[in-house]
Amino acid sequence: MKIGVLALQGDFIEHEQTLRRIGVETCEVRLPQHLDGLDGLVIPGGESTTIGKLAVQYELIEPIRAMAAAGKALWGTCAGMILMARDVGRDQPLLGLMDIQVRRNAFGRQVDSFEALLDVPALAAPDDRHPFHAIFIRAPLIESVGAGVETLASLEDGTIVAARHGRLLVTSFHPELGGDDRFHRYFVSLAT
Repeated sequence: MKIGVLALQGDFIEHEQTLRRIGVETCEVRLPQHLDGLDGLVIPGGESTTIGKLAVQYELIEPIRAMAAAGKALWGTCAGMILMARDVGRDQPLLGLMDIQVRRNAFGRQVDSFEALLDVPALAAPDDRHPFHAIFIRAPLIESVGAGVETLASLEDGTIVAARHGRLLVTSFHPELGGDDRFHRYFVSLAT
């Protein structure tokens, strides 16, 4: 098992550290050839426009799309979720992999960042169903999901903040910043 982390901008190091802590081999992806031999790819949080422009510049858009088309697992967190969406309501480079409509910076500015406890049944072991502590930083939200997209977690008001379609996973929050590695383990299970 080898999971790549897109390392163009953002908090890729935290994802690498979490994956290594749970025993997964990782590598930083900056060029198309870095995708070779990977079982999955994490697209981290950061600034989605910057990551998108760099992905275009380094010719990564089509190889990442091809990776998804080949059935490999991809996970976008925060900015990564924006990049994986089909519609974000503005013109910017996107992978367009998931049939979701996303609103950028939906909860406000940096000072409006917050934390929440989420009920995520997909993460629950039969004997241990405790909430997931989610950290939202200038976070996007999912306004709508298309056919086949499963909602994994919502805020108390019904706002969708995590979804899955096959081996594609998105979260509007940052699981790599907390001590709970259940989302990383869940992603690795999708990649196997």
